[in-house]
Amino acid sequence: MIRLYALPVVRLVELTTDRFERAGDDAYLTIERNPVLLPPKLALLIEQQIARPTVRSMLRPPQDGRPTYLLPGVPAHRPITAQRIVNKLRKHGLEVISARNTAMLEAVADLPPIVISGLFGVSAGSAHRWARFAQDSWTDYLAACTNDDAKPPERS
Repeated sequence: MIRLYALPVVRLVELTTDRFERAGDDAYLTIERNPVLLPPKLALLIEQQIARPTVRSMLRPPQDGRPTYLLPGVPAHRPITAQRIVNKLRKHGLEVISARNTAMLEAVADLPPIVISGLFGVSAGSAHRWARFAQDSWTDYLAACTNDDAKPPERS
């Protein structure tokens, strides 16, 4: 979800199972206040996690009607720590900052900054800076591509 939706790890660990919803063949996860359409494979993974949560504690979460965490920690009624997620991702060669930055650049190319602000929980100013950065990066890239010197050599 970091790579797809630029979700900060601290928000990822706060997600609860009640934020997941199926509507026919579509599945949604509410991030902040926005339901986000999930790719089918990610929706399946989330459904499996909800059906069989990984619990590493003998203490079970209280059955008081409150939603459980999507990624339970120890004890299970608390979320896993953000640092633990970061460590697990690094163990598999996945850097959180670069993944989130890439997702943010892709998002600002498709969505207005005000939507980015609400969806990803960043300030409006930050969303505008990201949008300007993405636009500047593409402008430089396109300018370089139209430069005759930058054209790749022809193959024979």
